[in-house]
Amino acid sequence: MSISPPSYKQNRLKQLRAFCKAVETKSISKAGEELFLSQPTVSLQIRALERELRVQVFERRGPVINLTPDGEILYKLAKPLINGIDNLEHNFNSLAGRSDSGELHITAGQTACMYLLPKYLQHFREQYPGIHIKLSNNTGKTGRELLKSDVVDFAVGTATDRDDMVFEPLFEYDPVLITPLDHPLAGRKDVSLEDISPYGLILPPRELSTWRRVDRIFNERGIPYQVSLEVGGWEVIKTYVEQGLGISIVSCLCITGEEKLWATSLSEYFPKQVYGAVIRKGKFLSPQAKGFLEILSSGMFEQACPGRR
Repeated sequence: MSISPPSYKQNRLKQLRAFCKAVETKSISKAGEELFLSQPTVSLQIRALERELRVQVFERRGPVINLTPDGEILYKLAKPLINGIDNLEHNFNSLAGRSDSGELHITAGQTACMYLLPKYLQHFREQYPGIHIKLSNNTGKTGRELLKSDVVDFAVGTATDRDDMVFEPLFEYDPVLITPLDHPLAGRKDVSLEDISPYGLILPPRELSTWRRVDRIFNERGIPYQVSLEVGGWEVIKTYVEQGLGISIVSCLCITGEEKLWATSLSEYFPKQVYGAVIRKGKFLSPQAKGFLEILSSGMFEQACPGRR
């Protein structure tokens, strides 16, 4: 006669899933919403897990929950298990070498999503129509967490100095000055920082790397500069430059050649912007991920920066 396992073991996966979702959302109620469960149900599952392990996994201060040291250990153990169950079909196809099905999940910042990846993703989809593609628009801490937890195969972005990540450079883009077509600096083959100094720049918010890079380059040479407008988004910046509200310094990746702008290279003063694949060190890449990396590495769609120079 067979003996059924204890009921708590049958529910362990649900308990661990509820626990991991509470960690990621930092809220019991939000975890319930994402799992389509009531808040009391999620709380009961987590408490059952605590009773089984004889630990406390959260410090509860009203609606705010924080992991205890035991909770941090449990999350590190539980997250790979949950990912393994959720991605069982994908991982099986990967290990079986079936690159014509499964899933490719990558993350990238807005610039890469808008200007770099579309043509490569289109080619990949044509070559592997059976693979489901997921593209997450995330940068900074969120992107790193997706990489660390193996939610994504890899990221497409700029270089990182993190010890737990590997950066594979793939593309280089020149920095360019963009001006309206009727601007005094338009049409010139060479433009210096001194030439730019009298004119107001349109830059992304000062907490972003572009502003810091511009500030460093001008200050290192003792050349004053002025910012006339601070605004987010390269499409917005290009539109405002076209309208004569200022000039800007951008990566030529953002220039499609269809804008009513004059673009002049500033590679003498600003470093090239390097994009590539950011991969968690020791990460097993699926055939799907390897296939897309091969397409990116081919650089088949890359050409000289478009626009007037």
